[in-house]
Amino acid sequence: MNESSREPVVIGRVSGVFGTRGWLKVQSYTRPAERLIDYAPWLLRTNDGWQEVRLRESRRHHGSLIVALEGIDDRDRAAALVRRDIATRRERFAPPEPGEFYWVDLVGLRVVNRDDACLGHVRGLLETAAHDVLRVVDADGRERLIPFVRDVYVLDVDTAGGSMRVDWHVDD
Repeated sequence: MNESSREPVVIGRVSGVFGTRGWLKVQSYTRPAERLIDYAPWLLRTNDGWQEVRLRESRRHHGSLIVALEGIDDRDRAAALVRRDIATRRERFAPPEPGEFYWVDLVGLRVVNRDDACLGHVRGLLETAAHDVLRVVDADGRERLIPFVRDVYVLDVDTAGGSMRVDWHVDD
């Protein structure tokens, strides 16, 4: 297991407080959003590293996900957690189906086009209504947005080899 696979994987973020009894609003990076609950107990990023927290209760409220954590029972303690990343260990993820990938596995891949020209590395992904979009940044800081559409723009993904082949011109 390589070092990066031991690092916690960020799956959400505490986005605000809810009420006066320590409830938190959370932003989920999972699909569907409620899947975030399946990864509890969570790890919260602190100034000193990652701290495990246990979920006491969760529910949907007007389209948002709200949670109560063990030991957090007032608004002030909850407010101290706002903007903290929520993470889990990679080994808690189910293996992806063939041809599917977790976003975290795509970040960092070297991106080359049909002509073997390096377009940069995947810096992140954006979710849009139509499809996900790769944020590819080259050594000069130029960013390219490439739709993650298999067999159209994305020709091959080799996570083990650390690369991705795309149908994208170097000047696009």
